[in-house]
Amino acid sequence: QVQLVESGGGLVQAGGSLNLSCVASGIIFGFYNMNWYRQPPGKQRELVAAITSATSGGVIGYADSVKGRFAISRDNAKNTVYLQMNSLKPEDTAVYYCNAEYRNTHYWGQGTQVTVSS
Repeated sequence: QVQLVESGGGLVQAGGSLNLSCVASGIIFGFYNMNWYRQPPGKQRELVAAITSATSGGVIGYADSVKGRFAISRDNAKNTVYLQMNSLKPEDTAVYYCNAEYRNTHYWGQGTQVTVSS
């Protein structure tokens, strides 16, 4: 059974930081591309940050809206992907989802709420 469990969300003031974690089980973690998506209230889900599989070299990419503020990383020994979020803005408020993808098969976590107050 595949499980992705996110943690680290919460309420923070603008300019603050949060570090999200996602622990995966039931998959060969190193084979999977790992992604963070978010869904703001009333809007569609969007890709925020991505890191390719360990076997593909861990190439990283970001949405323009978070470049320079967010950092994605993975620890393959711990089956965990992280999203360090700095200089948070009210528009970063959303439910953040961890996603694992391999050969177009996707698995999702349950999401963690991030709320940034102005």
